Amino acid sequence: MKYLILVTFLWAFSFSFIGEVLAGEVDSYFAVLIRVVLASLVFLPFTKFRGIQTKLKLKIMFIGTVQIGLMYIFLYKSFLFLTVPEVLLFTIFTPIYVTLFYDGLKGQFKLLYLISTGLAVFGAYIIRYQNINEDFIIGFLMVQGASICFALGQSAYKNIMESNKEIRQRDIFGYFHFGALIVSVISFLLFANLEKISPSLTQWGVLIWLGVIASGLGYFLWNKGACLVDSGVLAIMNNALVPVGLLINLIIWEKSSNYLLLFLGSIVMALSLYLHYYFIKLYDKNKVS
Repeated sequence: MKYLILVTFLWAFSFSFIGEVLAGEVDSYFAVLIRVVLASLVFLPFTKFRGIQTKLKLKIMFIGTVQIGLMYIFLYKSFLFLTVPEVLLFTIFTPIYVTLFYDGLKGQFKLLYLISTGLAVFGAYIIRYQNINEDFIIGFLMVQGASICFALGQSAYKNIMESNKEIRQRDIFGYFHFGALIVSVISFLLFANLEKISPSLTQWGVLIWLGVIASGLGYFLWNKGACLVDSGVLAIMNNALVPVGLLINLIIWEKSSNYLLLFLGSIVMALSLYLHYYFIKLYDKNKVS
């Protein structure tokens, strides 16, 4: 779980960097391409090209195509319609997608997990339920597209790695970024606005940080952490990003927020995590599946 907590703080900065520094200034397809290229270069030296089954390589590439390739496209576009807090708010449904996808891949359904996950969603909703702008429908749909891609990818990765525990994850994680790179290149060639591919020095700094740290390091640690916890905890940790992201956006960019709602929502989310651990023990005790 320590990996998930660390990456939560890394990604909390990412939302603000994208929304406050890049959105509307740098072409989103270009930003995605640079981010994925840098992440691919980070893992290129560690990638094992021999001794890994072609079928496994293709599976990991497909997961990367969905989890970050398609997800980034939806996410970056959403910032053109929504503020950073609103994008964060609309990710509150990700835990539901994670639980449903992972249990579906396992051919099982655990009702109590939806209670703890639903409580996490409610906690995130408390934090920011108002001030939605007029473009919220388009933005909402784009964030949901991003959330579904992200949830499906991490659930599939967790499921595959549980069946390939003998494989070191760093040996194959490069394929994850290679898959995303395919989508990024095609999207850039088809849709990029070439008039917005000249970032300033500050914007280049953000792109490098997003590519090397947030993507290169972040997604490896997140998916590795996802393999070490159950699907319910993974679902809840997806929502921990909301209060942390809002707090960082508030402190650094001095965005207005309701401190009381931020506190109450965070408490509810912490309660959901405690409740989830209780449900885990209950399932283990009664052998419920």
